[in-house]
Amino acid sequence: MALKSIIYKADLSIADMDRGYYAEHSLTIARHPSETDERMMVRVLAFAIHASESLSFAKGLSDVEEPDLWQKDYTEAIQLWVEAGQPDDRRLLKACGRSEKVVVYSYSSTSDIWWKQMNSRLDRAKNLKVMNVPAATSEALTKLAQRNMQLQCTIQDGQIWLTAGETSVQVDLETFKAEA
Repeated sequence: MALKSIIYKADLSIADMDRGYYAEHSLTIARHPSETDERMMVRVLAFAIHASESLSFAKGLSDVEEPDLWQKDYTEAIQLWVEAGQPDDRRLLKACGRSEKVVVYSYSSTSDIWWKQMNSRLDRAKNLKVMNVPAATSEALTKLAQRNMQLQCTIQDGQIWLTAGETSVQVDLETFKAEA
């Protein structure tokens, strides 16, 4: 019998001063049985960074044809495709062909090695952006993971803080590949 996803709930309050976006989002997050708290929290972080009314969690690990997050317009055209982890180059090139913009958030201690292998293969993908969440930061994010979360995300001058109660994590993303 297949294991079922674990459901997490998050009330996420976002104050993104860089984009002028201020909103509350009630998120239902299905954590795949093979997914770690670290990966799930990187997905929540990515949601906070790109938050909009049309951004939603997709099937991700459960379906190879869908990303972790996506934003579609009213015609169902994919505007934003977001991946967490270290996807292979074929998956990312296919995503670049299907979406206006693709963003990857790698988060492992081996991200540098992964990117050195992928860099030349993905150079031609002009609508691809690759960001790295330092390993210490992604591990710190796991301390915020609860079945029911009250999270606040503040973004100002490129700096990101994700807070739950008394615990706050500063996220300083590293750019591996900027959009062309």
